[in-house]
Amino acid sequence: MGDEIAAARVYRAQAKAANTIRAYSSDWAQFEGWCDERGLDPLPARSEAVATYLASLAMAGKADSTIGRHLAAIGWKHRQDGLLVPTARDEKMAIADTLAGIRREQRARPSARKAAITASELAAMITAADGQGTRTIRDRAILAMGLGAALRRSELVALERRDVELVDKGLKLTVRHSKTDQEGEGQVIAVPSGKTLKPVERLKAWLAVRGGGAGPLFYQIDPQGRLTDKPMSDRSIARLIQKYAGRVGLDPETVAGHSLRAGFLTEASRTGATIAKMQEVSRHKKVEVLLGYVRSAELFDDHAGSEFL
Repeated sequence: MGDEIAAARVYRAQAKAANTIRAYSSDWAQFEGWCDERGLDPLPARSEAVATYLASLAMAGKADSTIGRHLAAIGWKHRQDGLLVPTARDEKMAIADTLAGIRREQRARPSARKAAITASELAAMITAADGQGTRTIRDRAILAMGLGAALRRSELVALERRDVELVDKGLKLTVRHSKTDQEGEGQVIAVPSGKTLKPVERLKAWLAVRGGGAGPLFYQIDPQGRLTDKPMSDRSIARLIQKYAGRVGLDPETVAGHSLRAGFLTEASRTGATIAKMQEVSRHKKVEVLLGYVRSAELFDDHAGSEFL
């Protein structure tokens, strides 16, 4: 019986993907700190305290999805400790009403979606990462691979050396965990060698510096330009993109990690790729999301006013 109970605990711990657990743990730590500053008990948390915390996140400019994840993290921690989640004790609907109000307000705001980086803009950014230093070789590979494989910044930093297979026509990239693959089944993406951005050539140059050992594909580099054995953070990917965007005259505030993924989809649509082929690379579960990129790319095609304006 004892072994069975222990096994049940292990399986329960594995119910969430590793990335989700890390995010929940971080979110919970933030909630604990917030409660500590105000003399509140985080566990079990009163529903009014949770509602106020969600409101503070909204006031800090956090997105609806991020706020929802923080609430899920609070519930997750309560369940881990065998306690009833705050939303189940929310008799006065404090949490539910606060969350609904936040979502209603955010829907009314103008969209803050980051701009897509086009292929020509990225080519200029890669050129701006000039020189043969360790950091610039790595950065050129990240920029080219981020757009070439339509990767999220979290996916870029989670890649390992074993996830890259060089083949005649380019490379095969295994994405083991992603936003749309929380169970970690993994998906393989084909990345062509390319003629302009040359993602495979850029990555090969980085691998020659990095070496073939196991571990993160993209290592952190210390201030002296030396490789560490630590993976980059997703925020460092965003800062990297903003740095090179600024060098070529783009507004760094309008771009971020998602700009490379959005750039691939926008360019693919503009050059006539089908939804099915775009989905092979982007791995979107919902076609409606991809249709948004198609509509954006085709906004001026066959415009109703093109003949008389």
